[in-house]
Amino acid sequence: MSTPDIEAFLRAMREVLPDDAVCADATARDRYARTTQPAGTRPAAVLFPATTEEVAAIVRLANDHRVALYPISRGRNLGYGDACAPTEGAVILDLGRMNRILELDTRLGYVVIEPGVTQQQLFDHLRRHAPDYWMDATGAGPDASIVGNALERGFGHTPYGDHVRTTCGIEVVLPNGRAVLTGFGHHANARTVHVYPYGVGPAVDGLFMQSNLGIVTKLGLWLQPAPRAFTFFYVKVDRDAALEPVIDRLRALRMDGVLNSAVHVGNDLRIVSSQQQYPWEAADGRTPLPDPVRAALRARWGVGAWNVSGSLTGTRDQVRGARRMLKRAMRGLGRVVFVDDARLALGNWVAGALGRFGLGARLRRQLEALRPNYGLLKGIPTDFPLQALAWRLRKAPAQWDDPLAAACGLLWISPVVPATGEDARAVLDIVAPRFHEAGFDLLATFTFINERAMIGIFNISFDKTLSEECAAAARCYHAVMDALLDAGYPPYRVAVHGMARLWRDDDTFQDLLRDLKRALDPAGILAPGRYIPEESGAPIRHSRESGNPETQE
Repeated sequence: MSTPDIEAFLRAMREVLPDDAVCADATARDRYARTTQPAGTRPAAVLFPATTEEVAAIVRLANDHRVALYPISRGRNLGYGDACAPTEGAVILDLGRMNRILELDTRLGYVVIEPGVTQQQLFDHLRRHAPDYWMDATGAGPDASIVGNALERGFGHTPYGDHVRTTCGIEVVLPNGRAVLTGFGHHANARTVHVYPYGVGPAVDGLFMQSNLGIVTKLGLWLQPAPRAFTFFYVKVDRDAALEPVIDRLRALRMDGVLNSAVHVGNDLRIVSSQQQYPWEAADGRTPLPDPVRAALRARWGVGAWNVSGSLTGTRDQVRGARRMLKRAMRGLGRVVFVDDARLALGNWVAGALGRFGLGARLRRQLEALRPNYGLLKGIPTDFPLQALAWRLRKAPAQWDDPLAAACGLLWISPVVPATGEDARAVLDIVAPRFHEAGFDLLATFTFINERAMIGIFNISFDKTLSEECAAAARCYHAVMDALLDAGYPPYRVAVHGMARLWRDDDTFQDLLRDLKRALDPAGILAPGRYIPEESGAPIRHSRESGNPETQE
């Protein structure tokens, strides 16, 4: 296989795309190399297609010139790679210009969208045209792509929080440049493309999630009917030792159908980090946080060692019954606080009234922390959770809404955990000492993604302006990932620089993935190194100036 000729490829691209859709200047390449990870990869160029036809043309030319493509939806994959490819010198395919909402069905409750559609864009569209439906939002911010998150098997907060379960009918450009519609989409005049996900015969949608087997250019998404009643709930759990019974009792409620939203169980620092930066002065520069300082932070923000949050939705009678059962289940573990629209409005009025007399500071802080989480449980996008990315910075960032500009370091570690208290504690016993040894605080959440499984969310937060902290973060990440894999807790999702650690010798599943890759992408041009391991001895496709990708941290 010949060495790629990037310049010849770009000349060919300028015959296909508008001038402003082909970008190879140093400033743009540097911008796409920015990352919250310890080190990024620099692309050879960036392309901005606006249609499926343009994507297909790009893929065909990439095959002709043996150029590696790396598609992104909007490049907001924060903590997992951002807009960076796994290897140096790829050509980034930025699908942000493909941002049309193609269809909205208000009877059956679904939309069809392109990969550039943002959370805020869909939220605004539904508010104008379908106020009786909710979308599910993640904490990745208003500018994050909905399609990109679904293809990473991301999740949010509402009963529709498992995004793979709510996708139905996709359009994919294969590595040979041909477009295919999944499910019933390839049947002429099919009326069930976006209401029944499987079609007839083999269902292939899963092949294009967390893979490098195709480029999704269109996706059907189910919407949640706005419930008749909605109540947010919060449980402050003061004792760390109560984690196990909390998890076990919540699992029982999930399996009984009493709880139907994503339920989050976060530790104290998960909440505190979204309210303020690391208290360097109080900690006298020490890391991790000394216990007395951590206890003072819990008292200031009114949080427990563990904190449970979620929502109850349904009819008024269903919500009323669920409230009773949740209170009974949490008896002896923590007091359950319920908040609905009326109570939130009352709290805001009381806080305002007390503020006129210099009182109510703690209530205002609690409401400040509640509002964005309350909104997320209703599918309202917010950039508030992004503030937590600045936790370890030595000074306040100039741009809170752009972690990449603020030099925020972030690495997510996200194991799938059986929904038992025993497994939650076992995972903490693996993760916590390794974080502590590396000098990092454990910001931890367990999220019930379904009735039987949780996603553990642990993030290494660090200051990218400090080289020693970047190195410590990388060592910690790899040590924790290896230990979790060895203990039987693989991740649901991986940062690009950690994908190679998933691959093991003598793995027949890995062989199957290679067979699929070989069949669909024999030239290996699409996102090499992403989730599916490359063939041993395969040529390295990168620009000559980019260096050897195997040496990248």
